[in-house]
Amino acid sequence: MTDVVVNTTAAIPVAHAPTRAAEARRLLTLTWTLALSDWKFRFYGSVLGLAWTLVRPFALFGVVYFVFTQIAGLDKRVPHYGVYILTALVMFNFFAETTNGCVQALVTRESLLRKMQFNPIVIPLSISVTALLNLGMTLIAVFIFAIGSGVYPTWTWLELPLLVALLFVLATGVGMMLSVLYVRFRDIQPIWEVVTQILFYASAILYVPTTVAESAASYYRMFLCNPIPAIFTQMRRAIIDPHAPSITHAFETPAYALIPLGIIIGIFSLGLWFFQRESPRVAENL
Repeated sequence: MTDVVVNTTAAIPVAHAPTRAAEARRLLTLTWTLALSDWKFRFYGSVLGLAWTLVRPFALFGVVYFVFTQIAGLDKRVPHYGVYILTALVMFNFFAETTNGCVQALVTRESLLRKMQFNPIVIPLSISVTALLNLGMTLIAVFIFAIGSGVYPTWTWLELPLLVALLFVLATGVGMMLSVLYVRFRDIQPIWEVVTQILFYASAILYVPTTVAESAASYYRMFLCNPIPAIFTQMRRAIIDPHAPSITHAFETPAYALIPLGIIIGIFSLGLWFFQRESPRVAENL
């Protein structure tokens, strides 16, 4: 009798671990899908739709512009002052929308975290991308206003994507930290609302950094170490007034301009490390 040997190894499928490239593609796909869904859902059933993204910054701009030009007369000292405060308002609103949206992001998406298996970092990243989409739509209106005010495009406008990218990295890093901290400490939300208000007045939105140099020169460099006014300082020169000081000239010592850049990288790295450390325990803490 002849023995029959059956090769069973070929019938057993071998499970291959996903490569890092495949994981990165899946993470980016999930982030974009969630961000786009949130962005569309925000205007679902709305008559004006995307126009609502312009209401808040332009309404606040109208009040600020009237007070600081007609009453304070700052437009006489700052060229294209209206364009500056509108652009700064829009960019700061992006930072505030990202960070405030990230605070409760993990808690509000608790069911999603429990039902699906994916890297939780997708959630704060999607919040940042949604805010970035809103920023892009609002900047179109800002550019129209700028051109109508006599500020015309130049090659230095190409710096804007880099400045927005730096603000995106900063906001995302802060947002990641806030999202995991809120899971344990619900006081984070009111605390961050107060911090956001402080940052609003400390970030050279209603004024330009040169006014700080005139009134409090000893605090000037410390003030510019804050990444947000540092970004707005460079934005003013690149987009609005080519005669305004760049961030390197504002510091007088060009090497000091690396300080706000280092703070941005440090905050993002800290936020990423802290999120990756705490995120495995998020589901059980919710």
